[in-house]
Amino acid sequence: MTKMDVKRLEALLKYWIAHNEEHAGEFQEWADKAKTSGNIAIHDSMSIAVRKIYEANEYLLKALKELNQDSENLLT
Repeated sequence: MTKMDVKRLEALLKYWIAHNEEHAGEFQEWADKAKTSGNIAIHDSMSIAVRKIYEANEYLLKALKELNQDSENLLT
């Protein structure tokens, strides 16, 4: 990867992480509304989706950390 690629990937990873956080918050809000209205199955499914988003973010954060640690090795 070029230096520009590394910088672009860093920006994308940060954006994706923040974007996922926004979606997770929205999903949880609607899951809670479903639960309040008695739709427990909907709540449970959406809550699993929220957990999966946070799990995905863990991997994106790991990739970002690895990118920052190894950025000199990635440059061509």
